[in-house]
Amino acid sequence: MDQFTSEAGELLVGGIPLGRLLARVGQTPFYAYDRELLTRRSKELRDALPKGIKIHYAMKANPMPAVVGHMARLVDGIDVASAQELQVALDCGADPREISFAGPGKRHEELRQAVAAGILINIESFREVNELGAIRQASGWPVRVAVRVNPDFELKSSGMKMGGGPKQFGVDAEQVPELLAAIGQAGLAFEGFHLFAGSQNLRPEAIVEAQRKSFELALRLAEHAPSPVRFLNLGGGFGIPYFPGEQRIDLSAIADNLAAIQREAAEKMPDAEIVIELGRYLVGEAGIYVSRIIDRKVSRGHTYLVTDGGLHHHLSASGNFGQVIRKNYPVSIGNRMNDANAGPVSVVGPLCTPLDILADRMNLPDAQPGDLVVVYQSGAYGATASPRGFLSHPDLVEVLV
Repeated sequence: MDQFTSEAGELLVGGIPLGRLLARVGQTPFYAYDRELLTRRSKELRDALPKGIKIHYAMKANPMPAVVGHMARLVDGIDVASAQELQVALDCGADPREISFAGPGKRHEELRQAVAAGILINIESFREVNELGAIRQASGWPVRVAVRVNPDFELKSSGMKMGGGPKQFGVDAEQVPELLAAIGQAGLAFEGFHLFAGSQNLRPEAIVEAQRKSFELALRLAEHAPSPVRFLNLGGGFGIPYFPGEQRIDLSAIADNLAAIQREAAEKMPDAEIVIELGRYLVGEAGIYVSRIIDRKVSRGHTYLVTDGGLHHHLSASGNFGQVIRKNYPVSIGNRMNDANAGPVSVVGPLCTPLDILADRMNLPDAQPGDLVVVYQSGAYGATASPRGFLSHPDLVEVLV
Protein backbone atom coordinates (compact mmCIF):
# COMPACT_ATOMS: atom_id res chain seq x y z
CA MET A 1 0.00 0.00 0.00
CA ASP A 2 1.77 3.09 -1.27
CA GLN A 3 0.39 5.42 1.41
CA PHE A 4 2.77 3.76 3.90
CA THR A 5 6.57 3.51 3.65
CA SER A 6 9.15 1.37 5.40
CA GLU A 7 12.67 1.79 6.74
CA ALA A 8 15.24 -0.93 7.44
CA GLY A 9 12.60 -3.56 6.84
CA GLU A 10 10.05 -2.08 9.25
CA LEU A 11 6.76 -0.47 8.33
CA LEU A 12 6.50 3.20 9.33
CA VAL A 13 3.25 4.47 10.81
CA GLY A 14 3.13 8.17 11.53
CA GLY A 15 6.89 8.12 10.96
CA ILE A 16 7.39 5.55 13.74
CA PRO A 17 8.93 2.11 13.05
CA LEU A 18 6.40 -0.62 13.77
CA GLY A 19 8.46 -2.30 16.50
CA ARG A 20 8.86 0.94 18.39
CA LEU A 21 5.16 1.72 17.95
CA LEU A 22 4.34 -1.68 19.43
CA ALA A 23 6.51 -0.90 22.45
CA ARG A 24 4.71 2.41 22.84
CA VAL A 25 1.27 0.81 22.54
CA GLY A 26 2.22 -1.99 24.91
CA GLN A 27 0.30 -4.89 23.37
CA THR A 28 -1.04 -6.59 20.31
CA PRO A 29 -3.51 -6.58 18.70
CA PHE A 30 -3.93 -2.88 17.98
CA TYR A 31 -5.22 -0.47 15.40
CA ALA A 32 -3.06 2.50 14.44
CA TYR A 33 -4.32 5.49 12.46
CA ASP A 34 -1.88 7.81 10.73
CA ARG A 35 -2.71 11.45 11.47
CA GLU A 36 -0.82 12.77 8.43
CA LEU A 37 -2.68 10.44 6.07
CA LEU A 38 -6.02 11.64 7.46
CA THR A 39 -4.97 15.23 6.91
CA ARG A 40 -3.63 14.53 3.42
CA ARG A 41 -6.77 12.74 2.22
CA SER A 42 -9.02 15.52 3.53
CA LYS A 43 -6.93 18.20 1.84
CA GLU A 44 -6.79 16.30 -1.46
CA LEU A 45 -10.55 15.96 -1.42
CA ARG A 46 -11.05 19.61 -0.54
CA ASP A 47 -8.72 20.68 -3.35
CA ALA A 48 -10.48 18.42 -5.87
CA LEU A 49 -14.05 19.53 -5.18
CA PRO A 50 -15.64 22.85 -6.14
CA LYS A 51 -15.38 25.58 -3.53
CA GLY A 52 -18.52 25.81 -1.46
CA ILE A 53 -19.26 22.08 -1.37
CA LYS A 54 -19.36 21.10 2.29
CA ILE A 55 -17.69 17.91 3.50
CA HIS A 56 -19.15 15.99 6.42
CA TYR A 57 -17.43 13.09 8.17
CA ALA A 58 -19.73 10.11 8.83
CA MET A 59 -18.20 9.07 12.12
CA LYS A 60 -19.77 5.60 12.11
CA ALA A 61 -16.82 4.68 9.88
CA ASN A 62 -14.45 5.30 12.81
CA PRO A 63 -15.80 6.84 16.02
CA MET A 64 -12.53 6.70 17.99
CA PRO A 65 -12.61 10.04 19.87
CA ALA A 66 -9.07 11.05 18.86
CA VAL A 67 -9.88 10.40 15.20
CA VAL A 68 -13.16 12.32 15.44
CA GLY A 69 -11.40 15.22 17.15
CA HIS A 70 -8.81 15.34 14.38
CA MET A 71 -11.40 15.06 11.61
CA ALA A 72 -13.58 17.75 13.17
CA ARG A 73 -10.83 20.25 12.44
CA LEU A 74 -10.53 19.14 8.81
CA VAL A 75 -14.14 18.89 7.65
CA ASP A 76 -17.20 21.13 7.79
CA GLY A 77 -19.47 18.90 9.82
CA ILE A 78 -20.02 15.53 11.48
CA ASP A 79 -22.77 13.01 10.81
CA VAL A 80 -23.70 10.80 13.77
CA ALA A 81 -25.84 7.69 14.05
CA SER A 82 -26.51 7.46 17.80
CA ALA A 83 -26.65 9.58 20.93
CA GLN A 84 -23.27 8.19 22.01
CA GLU A 85 -21.71 9.30 18.72
CA LEU A 86 -23.36 12.69 19.22
CA GLN A 87 -21.74 13.01 22.64
CA VAL A 88 -18.32 12.17 21.19
CA ALA A 89 -18.78 14.74 18.40
CA LEU A 90 -19.78 17.45 20.88
CA ASP A 91 -16.92 16.57 23.23
CA CYS A 92 -14.51 16.86 20.28
CA GLY A 93 -15.63 20.42 19.64
CA ALA A 94 -17.80 19.91 16.56
CA ASP A 95 -20.19 22.79 15.90
CA PRO A 96 -23.76 21.63 16.76
CA ARG A 97 -25.03 23.63 13.79
CA GLU A 98 -22.96 21.33 11.57
CA ILE A 99 -23.87 18.00 13.17
CA SER A 100 -26.61 15.85 11.65
CA PHE A 101 -28.17 12.70 13.07
CA ALA A 102 -29.35 9.81 10.89
CA GLY A 103 -30.62 6.36 11.82
CA PRO A 104 -33.83 4.38 11.32
CA GLY A 105 -34.45 3.57 14.98
CA LYS A 106 -33.90 6.74 17.00
CA ARG A 107 -35.22 6.31 20.53
CA HIS A 108 -37.27 9.05 22.18
CA GLU A 109 -34.42 9.79 24.58
CA GLU A 110 -32.00 10.15 21.68
CA LEU A 111 -34.33 12.52 19.85
CA ARG A 112 -34.65 14.65 22.98
CA GLN A 113 -30.86 14.73 23.40
CA ALA A 114 -30.46 15.78 19.77
CA VAL A 115 -33.03 18.57 20.11
CA ALA A 116 -31.38 19.82 23.31
CA ALA A 117 -28.00 19.89 21.54
CA GLY A 118 -29.42 21.96 18.68
CA ILE A 119 -28.27 19.62 15.92
CA LEU A 120 -30.02 18.74 12.65
CA ILE A 121 -32.14 15.58 12.84
CA ASN A 122 -32.70 13.55 9.67
CA ILE A 123 -36.28 12.35 9.99
CA GLU A 124 -36.83 8.77 8.84
CA SER A 125 -40.46 8.06 9.76
CA PHE A 126 -43.80 9.63 10.61
CA ARG A 127 -43.30 8.47 14.21
CA GLU A 128 -40.27 10.72 14.51
CA VAL A 129 -42.33 13.72 13.37
CA ASN A 130 -44.89 13.03 16.11
CA GLU A 131 -42.26 12.52 18.81
CA LEU A 132 -40.28 15.60 17.81
CA GLY A 133 -43.49 17.65 17.79
CA ALA A 134 -44.21 16.49 21.34
CA ILE A 135 -40.67 17.33 22.44
CA ARG A 136 -40.98 20.81 20.95
CA GLN A 137 -44.27 21.43 22.74
CA ALA A 138 -42.98 20.13 26.08
CA SER A 139 -39.64 21.94 26.00
CA GLY A 140 -40.18 25.01 23.88
CA TRP A 141 -36.87 24.30 22.13
CA PRO A 142 -36.60 24.74 18.37
CA VAL A 143 -36.36 21.45 16.46
CA ARG A 144 -34.17 21.45 13.36
CA VAL A 145 -35.02 18.71 10.87
CA ALA A 146 -34.23 17.41 7.41
CA VAL A 147 -35.93 14.52 5.65
CA ARG A 148 -33.93 11.43 4.83
CA VAL A 149 -35.37 10.26 1.53
CA ASN A 150 -35.41 6.66 0.34
CA PRO A 151 -35.04 7.37 -3.39
CA ASP A 152 -36.61 5.32 -6.15
CA PHE A 153 -33.12 4.43 -7.45
CA GLU A 154 -29.94 2.94 -6.04
CA LEU A 155 -26.23 3.61 -6.41
CA LYS A 156 -25.17 1.16 -9.10
CA SER A 157 -22.18 -1.08 -8.29
CA SER A 158 -22.16 0.00 -4.65
CA GLY A 159 -20.84 -2.38 -2.03
CA MET A 160 -23.84 -1.69 0.20
CA LYS A 161 -27.10 -0.39 -1.28
CA MET A 162 -28.96 2.00 1.03
CA GLY A 163 -31.59 3.39 -1.33
CA GLY A 164 -34.06 2.14 -3.93
CA GLY A 165 -36.75 -0.47 -3.34
CA PRO A 166 -38.00 -1.29 0.14
CA LYS A 167 -35.51 -0.07 2.75
CA GLN A 168 -35.47 0.53 6.49
CA PHE A 169 -33.68 3.83 5.84
CA GLY A 170 -35.48 7.10 5.29
CA VAL A 171 -38.95 7.79 3.95
CA ASP A 172 -40.01 6.53 0.53
CA ALA A 173 -39.82 9.39 -1.96
CA GLU A 174 -43.52 9.07 -2.84
CA GLN A 175 -44.46 9.54 0.85
CA VAL A 176 -42.27 12.60 1.41
CA PRO A 177 -44.88 15.25 0.37
CA GLU A 178 -47.22 13.94 3.07
CA LEU A 179 -44.36 13.89 5.58
CA LEU A 180 -43.41 17.47 4.73
CA ALA A 181 -46.98 18.58 5.45
CA ALA A 182 -46.82 16.82 8.82
CA ILE A 183 -43.50 18.58 9.61
CA GLY A 184 -45.12 21.94 8.95
CA GLN A 185 -48.14 21.10 11.10
CA ALA A 186 -45.89 19.97 13.96
CA GLY A 187 -44.03 23.29 13.96
CA LEU A 188 -40.65 21.75 13.22
CA ALA A 189 -37.95 23.83 11.54
CA PHE A 190 -37.49 22.18 8.14
CA GLU A 191 -34.03 22.69 6.63
CA GLY A 192 -33.61 20.20 3.80
CA PHE A 193 -33.05 16.70 2.51
CA HIS A 194 -30.63 13.84 3.02
CA LEU A 195 -30.27 11.31 0.20
CA PHE A 196 -27.87 8.38 0.51
CA ALA A 197 -28.13 5.77 -2.25
CA GLY A 198 -25.20 3.47 -1.39
CA SER A 199 -21.58 3.11 -0.32
CA GLN A 200 -18.15 1.73 -1.31
CA ASN A 201 -18.30 2.59 -5.02
CA LEU A 202 -15.21 2.92 -7.23
CA ARG A 203 -17.08 3.92 -10.40
CA PRO A 204 -17.22 7.72 -10.80
CA GLU A 205 -19.95 7.48 -13.43
CA ALA A 206 -22.23 5.66 -10.98
CA ILE A 207 -21.68 8.28 -8.29
CA VAL A 208 -22.28 11.08 -10.80
CA GLU A 209 -25.56 9.46 -11.86
CA ALA A 210 -26.71 9.01 -8.27
CA GLN A 211 -25.84 12.61 -7.33
CA ARG A 212 -27.64 13.96 -10.39
CA LYS A 213 -30.75 11.87 -9.70
CA SER A 214 -30.65 12.85 -6.02
CA PHE A 215 -30.51 16.54 -6.89
CA GLU A 216 -33.38 16.27 -9.37
CA LEU A 217 -35.47 14.39 -6.81
CA ALA A 218 -34.72 17.05 -4.18
CA LEU A 219 -35.87 19.76 -6.60
CA ARG A 220 -39.20 17.99 -7.08
CA LEU A 221 -39.71 17.38 -3.37
CA ALA A 222 -38.78 20.98 -2.51
CA GLU A 223 -42.01 22.09 -4.15
CA HIS A 224 -43.85 20.52 -1.20
CA ALA A 225 -41.55 21.83 1.54
CA PRO A 226 -42.88 24.16 4.26
CA SER A 227 -39.83 26.44 3.86
CA PRO A 228 -36.90 26.88 1.45
CA VAL A 229 -34.25 24.16 1.37
CA ARG A 230 -31.09 25.24 3.20
CA PHE A 231 -29.36 21.86 3.52
CA LEU A 232 -28.96 19.28 0.77
CA ASN A 233 -26.93 16.18 1.67
CA LEU A 234 -26.25 14.22 -1.52
CA GLY A 235 -24.63 11.35 0.39
CA GLY A 236 -21.26 9.88 -0.40
CA GLY A 237 -20.50 6.43 -1.70
CA PHE A 238 -16.84 7.08 -2.55
CA GLY A 239 -15.02 3.77 -2.23
CA ILE A 240 -11.43 2.79 -1.50
CA PRO A 241 -9.52 -0.11 -3.11
CA TYR A 242 -9.30 -3.27 -1.07
CA PHE A 243 -8.62 -6.06 -3.54
CA PRO A 244 -6.25 -6.82 -6.46
CA GLY A 245 -7.16 -4.91 -9.61
CA GLU A 246 -9.01 -2.13 -7.80
CA GLN A 247 -7.83 1.46 -8.27
CA ARG A 248 -8.43 4.62 -6.27
CA ILE A 249 -11.42 6.54 -7.51
CA ASP A 250 -10.87 9.43 -9.95
CA LEU A 251 -12.63 12.48 -8.53
CA SER A 252 -12.52 14.70 -11.64
CA ALA A 253 -15.89 13.68 -13.13
CA ILE A 254 -17.53 13.84 -9.68
CA ALA A 255 -16.14 17.34 -9.14
CA ASP A 256 -17.37 18.50 -12.55
CA ASN A 257 -20.83 17.12 -11.82
CA LEU A 258 -20.99 18.80 -8.41
CA ALA A 259 -19.99 22.11 -10.02
CA ALA A 260 -22.86 21.74 -12.50
CA ILE A 261 -25.26 20.93 -9.64
CA GLN A 262 -24.00 23.98 -7.76
CA ARG A 263 -24.75 26.24 -10.73
CA GLU A 264 -28.25 24.85 -11.14
CA ALA A 265 -28.91 25.02 -7.40
CA ALA A 266 -27.93 28.70 -7.37
CA GLU A 267 -30.97 29.34 -9.59
CA LYS A 268 -33.50 26.77 -8.39
CA MET A 269 -32.52 26.28 -4.73
CA PRO A 270 -30.59 29.46 -3.90
CA ASP A 271 -30.57 29.06 -0.10
CA ALA A 272 -29.22 25.51 -0.11
CA GLU A 273 -25.76 24.42 1.01
CA ILE A 274 -24.69 21.25 -0.77
CA VAL A 275 -23.10 18.60 1.45
CA ILE A 276 -21.39 15.31 0.70
CA GLU A 277 -21.11 12.80 3.52
CA LEU A 278 -18.07 10.53 3.59
CA GLY A 279 -16.67 8.09 6.11
CA ARG A 280 -14.64 5.23 4.70
CA TYR A 281 -13.13 7.41 1.96
CA LEU A 282 -11.69 9.86 4.49
CA VAL A 283 -10.28 7.42 7.04
CA GLY A 284 -10.15 3.91 5.58
CA GLU A 285 -6.70 4.03 3.99
CA ALA A 286 -5.08 5.73 7.00
CA GLY A 287 -5.45 2.77 9.36
CA ILE A 288 -3.76 -0.58 9.94
CA TYR A 289 -4.56 -3.53 12.18
CA VAL A 290 -1.58 -5.27 13.79
CA SER A 291 -1.51 -8.72 15.39
CA ARG A 292 1.36 -10.92 16.55
CA ILE A 293 2.05 -14.43 15.27
CA ILE A 294 1.84 -16.85 18.18
CA ASP A 295 2.17 -20.13 16.27
CA ARG A 296 3.21 -21.49 12.90
CA LYS A 297 1.80 -24.85 11.94
CA VAL A 298 1.59 -27.04 8.85
CA SER A 299 -1.55 -29.02 8.09
CA ARG A 300 -1.33 -31.47 5.19
CA GLY A 301 1.24 -29.38 3.40
CA HIS A 302 -0.33 -25.95 3.99
CA THR A 303 1.16 -23.41 6.42
CA TYR A 304 -0.96 -21.50 8.91
CA LEU A 305 0.22 -18.45 10.82
CA VAL A 306 -1.89 -18.25 13.97
CA THR A 307 -2.12 -14.75 15.45
CA ASP A 308 -3.54 -13.18 18.58
CA GLY A 309 -6.02 -11.16 16.49
CA GLY A 310 -8.85 -12.09 14.18
CA LEU A 311 -12.47 -11.60 13.20
CA HIS A 312 -13.44 -10.58 16.74
CA HIS A 313 -11.37 -7.43 16.18
CA HIS A 314 -11.56 -7.05 12.39
CA LEU A 315 -14.73 -8.63 11.08
CA SER A 316 -14.52 -6.98 7.67
CA ALA A 317 -11.01 -8.30 6.94
CA SER A 318 -12.24 -11.81 7.72
CA GLY A 319 -14.74 -11.50 4.88
CA ASN A 320 -17.80 -11.68 7.13
CA PHE A 321 -18.93 -8.05 6.84
CA GLY A 322 -20.78 -7.91 3.53
CA GLN A 323 -18.51 -9.91 1.21
CA VAL A 324 -20.35 -12.48 -0.91
CA ILE A 325 -17.13 -14.15 -2.06
CA ARG A 326 -14.28 -13.79 0.42
CA LYS A 327 -11.26 -11.81 -0.80
CA ASN A 328 -8.07 -10.89 1.03
CA TYR A 329 -7.43 -7.39 2.29
CA PRO A 330 -3.83 -6.23 1.65
CA VAL A 331 -1.57 -7.84 4.26
CA SER A 332 2.15 -7.72 5.03
CA ILE A 333 4.59 -8.91 7.67
CA GLY A 334 5.30 -5.49 9.12
CA ASN A 335 8.77 -6.26 10.49
CA ARG A 336 9.92 -8.11 7.33
CA MET A 337 9.10 -5.50 4.69
CA ASN A 338 12.31 -6.17 2.75
CA ASP A 339 11.95 -9.96 2.71
CA ALA A 340 10.85 -11.75 -0.44
CA ASN A 341 7.62 -13.71 -0.45
CA ALA A 342 8.19 -17.36 0.42
CA GLY A 343 4.93 -18.88 -0.79
CA PRO A 344 1.24 -19.11 0.08
CA VAL A 345 0.22 -19.20 3.74
CA SER A 346 -3.01 -18.54 5.60
CA VAL A 347 -3.15 -16.07 8.49
CA VAL A 348 -5.77 -17.09 11.04
CA GLY A 349 -6.83 -15.91 14.46
CA PRO A 350 -7.19 -17.72 17.79
CA LEU A 351 -10.94 -18.31 17.67
CA CYS A 352 -12.62 -21.71 17.53
CA THR A 353 -14.30 -21.10 14.18
CA PRO A 354 -13.12 -21.68 10.58
CA LEU A 355 -14.40 -18.18 9.77
CA ASP A 356 -11.48 -16.63 11.67
CA ILE A 357 -9.25 -15.88 8.66
CA LEU A 358 -7.26 -12.68 8.04
CA ALA A 359 -5.50 -13.86 4.87
CA ASP A 360 -6.24 -17.01 2.90
CA ARG A 361 -3.48 -18.65 0.83
CA MET A 362 -1.58 -15.39 0.40
CA ASN A 363 2.05 -15.02 -0.67
CA LEU A 364 3.94 -13.61 2.31
CA PRO A 365 7.53 -13.65 3.61
CA ASP A 366 8.76 -16.52 5.76
CA ALA A 367 7.19 -15.40 9.06
CA GLN A 368 7.75 -16.86 12.51
CA PRO A 369 6.18 -16.55 15.97
CA GLY A 370 6.73 -13.03 17.27
CA ASP A 371 6.49 -11.41 13.83
CA LEU A 372 3.81 -8.80 13.20
CA VAL A 373 0.98 -9.22 10.69
CA VAL A 374 -0.35 -5.94 9.30
CA VAL A 375 -3.76 -5.62 7.65
CA TYR A 376 -4.05 -2.43 5.58
CA GLN A 377 -7.14 -0.43 4.60
CA SER A 378 -8.28 -0.81 8.21
CA GLY A 379 -9.17 2.74 9.17
CA ALA A 380 -12.91 2.25 8.68
CA TYR A 381 -15.40 -0.30 9.99
CA GLY A 382 -12.81 -2.06 12.11
CA ALA A 383 -12.88 -2.09 15.90
CA THR A 384 -16.46 -0.94 16.46
CA ALA A 385 -17.85 -3.04 13.59
CA SER A 386 -16.51 -6.27 15.09
CA PRO A 387 -17.81 -8.73 17.74
CA ARG A 388 -15.10 -7.95 20.27
CA GLY A 389 -16.73 -9.97 23.05
CA PHE A 390 -16.91 -13.17 21.00
CA LEU A 391 -15.15 -16.00 22.91
CA SER A 392 -13.90 -13.46 25.49
CA HIS A 393 -10.37 -12.99 24.16
CA PRO A 394 -8.40 -9.91 25.28
CA ASP A 395 -9.52 -6.63 23.75
CA LEU A 396 -7.54 -4.44 21.37
CA VAL A 397 -6.05 -0.94 21.64
CA GLU A 398 -6.49 1.96 19.21
CA VAL A 399 -3.97 4.77 18.72
CA LEU A 400 -3.71 7.87 16.54
CA VAL A 401 -0.10 8.64 15.63
